[in-house]
Amino acid sequence: MKFSDSLEGEIVIIKVSGKIMGGDETTMFHGKIHEYITLNKKSIVVDLADVDWMNSVGLGMLISALTTVKNAGGRLVLANITKIESILTITRLISVFEHYDSREEAVKSF
Repeated sequence: MKFSDSLEGEIVIIKVSGKIMGGDETTMFHGKIHEYITLNKKSIVVDLADVDWMNSVGLGMLISALTTVKNAGGRLVLANITKIESILTITRLISVFEHYDSREEAVKSF
């Protein structure tokens, strides 16, 4: 897994790519979430367009990020979930995450 982050105005965009299976990158992802919360940037879009595959650790990473942001009084939404929509549906997490078909729609939701 790789990720990059940027700001669109006050909205944080975290673009994730590759296979989400845990490891050091997951820890770095959580660190980045905490870093933005510390900077009072609590509107976050996680763009999953380039994610190839995700296991249970990847799901845990997203759930943890959502919980962290919500507990800080923020909002985290997912964009471009097409490639992982089936795993979100099977695990019934599709109803837990606010999600949008595109990054642009996700940004506009704020």
